[in-house]
Amino acid sequence: MRFRYSAEESGKPKKIAVVYTRNEHGINFRDVENEAVYIVEKLRANGYETYIVGGAVRDLILGKKPKDFDIVSEASPAKIKKVFRNARVIGHRFRLVHVYFGAKVFEVSTFRSIKDGPTSNTFGTIEEDVKRRDFTLNALFYDPLDRLVIDYVGGMKDIKAKKIRPIIDPRHIFVDDPVRMIRAVKYAVQAAFSLPFTLKWKIRKQSGLLASISPSRLTEEIFKILHSSCAGDIVASLDKMGLYRYLQPAAAELFKTRPGFRAQYLKTMAALNQKGFKNLPGEAMAGLVRDYLEENADWLGDDKDELLRPPSGRYKEAFNMARKFVLPMNPPRVELEHAVRLLFAEHGVNVKKLRFGGGDGRAFDSEGEVKKRRHRQRRRAGPPKEPAT
Repeated sequence: MRFRYSAEESGKPKKIAVVYTRNEHGINFRDVENEAVYIVEKLRANGYETYIVGGAVRDLILGKKPKDFDIVSEASPAKIKKVFRNARVIGHRFRLVHVYFGAKVFEVSTFRSIKDGPTSNTFGTIEEDVKRRDFTLNALFYDPLDRLVIDYVGGMKDIKAKKIRPIIDPRHIFVDDPVRMIRAVKYAVQAAFSLPFTLKWKIRKQSGLLASISPSRLTEEIFKILHSSCAGDIVASLDKMGLYRYLQPAAAELFKTRPGFRAQYLKTMAALNQKGFKNLPGEAMAGLVRDYLEENADWLGDDKDELLRPPSGRYKEAFNMARKFVLPMNPPRVELEHAVRLLFAEHGVNVKKLRFGGGDGRAFDSEGEVKKRRHRQRRRAGPPKEPAT
């Protein structure tokens, strides 16, 4: 075990971080994405202190292969962009850089300062940046070149103790950003960690703060849950803590009013990203609306009324029901369209991609579908009758 030091005003050295070697942290280097190592290496070669950070380091220590690798550096976004041609600067208040390797995207941020408070968007040092992070298990820095983990906040001990501990003062952590309540519950489920009683109490007491969060941020959190490997357990825990009603209020209401709906909904969530899950376009989103539409959508229609209720009409109705059911979540329209078409296909109804036109959002069938319906109409009507004489 090594240590990092800083000098006190008196000049006396002071320990500020513990540095764990590869034998101590136990990270399997083969689980680290080559592209993430390349980004760190390139920025280091240009003189910028750079690390892999956050959930990826937590997962690596727990023996899991991370889905995403976030990177943090002392380099400014403009300097990062200059190093990587395959990069794009994003964001408004605090700018980040996305570095692209084909379909893979790696987010690179700059150390943030705390001089203007815990929500400051100014650049700073690694010592300041770590104090901006939410929980200790997400505040570890991994150096893939020297295979070291740098720990300023006791995160390694908390991971070994399976404990969720906030870095920011509990009086302010959820007031500053209510989404941290969702993340605390999610991290506890994913890592099989415990939430301290005081943190649970604080979450229940301040859950109403989530009502002010924008639909876009709630959508981002739900998508992360849907694509996790334990969506069912996360949703169950969020509901138990009184948080899910802010993510999907329509579903939370049915949990209370419709017998058996909660159990079936959680079963559907639990099946996501498990064996047999193909991750088709819209497949995860279909899991979110499946049980509601199963009870309410008109999949096949009535043969006698087929001319009045073609597949496009039934699809439009189901799509609108799904869109209302997921509010305030605001997923990309194409994602929800894929989901509803996928569910129709499971019922043997192949709904072709439709274009929505007109101010009323009506769905129009393809030209081929119109011809088929006219042909069926002529067959049902029979041969033309002779005019009366």
